[in-house]
Amino acid sequence: MTALVIVGMWITFDKAGRHGWAAIIPFYNIYVLCKVAGKPGWWWILYIIPIVNIVIGIIVAVNVARNFGKGGAFGFFLLFWPFPFIGYPILAFGSAQYLGEKPGTGAPAVAI
Repeated sequence: MTALVIVGMWITFDKAGRHGWAAIIPFYNIYVLCKVAGKPGWWWILYIIPIVNIVIGIIVAVNVARNFGKGGAFGFFLLFWPFPFIGYPILAFGSAQYLGEKPGTGAPAVAI
């Protein structure tokens, strides 16, 4: 089941214009996830602070969902067990397109 999340994150990162292989690198995958969510990369540090990590996790998950054109409630499918086994494959293999910023440009990835 973990492999399903990793594959889903890999393809999701690719769709967002990031390196898919980042999904398998501990800590770096959280850094990339923050970037996909449109948040500063240093937010990954907040994941190691108890209680704060829950709040940051929710914010990042909801923003990732929104950056793929999904509702904020879909973000919970990306965060709370066992839903990441469902949420990331839906983003990866579904028709969702990344609507956030292209890496390094500040320009939208898809014209809306």
